[in-house]
Amino acid sequence: MWIRLVSLVARLGLAGVWLVSGWMKVADPTQTTVAVGAYQLLPDDFVEPVANALPFVEIGVGLFLLIGLGVRIAAAASAVLLLVLIGAVASAWARGLSIDCGCFGGGGHDASVNGWDYAREILRDIGFLALAAWLTIFPRSPFAMGPGSRPLEAEPAAVSEDSLAK
Repeated sequence: MWIRLVSLVARLGLAGVWLVSGWMKVADPTQTTVAVGAYQLLPDDFVEPVANALPFVEIGVGLFLLIGLGVRIAAAASAVLLLVLIGAVASAWARGLSIDCGCFGGGGHDASVNGWDYAREILRDIGFLALAAWLTIFPRSPFAMGPGSRPLEAEPAAVSEDSLAK
């Protein structure tokens, strides 16, 4: 029973992260483009399409987790997205860039960040990655809509020898 409760908390927590992050980026698409470009990882032609798609991917994953539909797939997508984000932050840190991550909107501009700031962002995302990993292994939780995500209602009753004889 406790596993399902942990899964519920993980599912709702990770859903909240994606919904807030995506919504903050949708609210300021220009700044999101600046933030994606600041990482200097994509060719210029790809910065804007990625910046335009990213918030909707985050919101989509968040909605699937919130309603509990396709939890295992949404958790796996979360894990992949988080690994990409962790890699981008680690890359910026390793290359000596001093940028705000833009993880929850804004970002991308030169900021007075140091190694501890990057480490804190990576550790936070590793925590979110742990939630995604948990949900990939234990996707079933209360209030989930998906058939592979709902806890089983009741286990079938044991068959006794007397019922077989009838």
